[in-house]
Amino acid sequence: VQLQASGGGLVQAGDSLRLACAASGRTFRTYAVGWFRQAPGSERELVAAISGGGGTYYADSVKGRATISRDNTKSTVYLQMNNLKPEDTAVYYCAARMVWYSYTSAEYDYWGQGTLVTVSS
Repeated sequence: VQLQASGGGLVQAGDSLRLACAASGRTFRTYAVGWFRQAPGSERELVAAISGGGGTYYADSVKGRATISRDNTKSTVYLQMNNLKPEDTAVYYCAARMVWYSYTSAEYDYWGQGTLVTVSS
């Protein structure tokens, strides 16, 4: 599976962005996808995840502001983020593993290249 993350950019606080993670491979629907982010000097953290069956997880830091969804016909997972805050500034990565999502980055088998989100105050 190859992953391609896109949709990052420079926005102002309060704006919205939709990140996309496009995957190759015919068995995409069986994969769980997680969106991680890493700010300078910080560890990579799980922001949101969606299982192959559609179950979702959100970190407390984005709960209520983020929505993760998937379109298996397009082999793409989206992360809609609203009311962006300066503390959301980071490189966002999508990652995939079979069926169930994990909270641990080391348990993901495939990674996209990352897309930078910068939120100005």
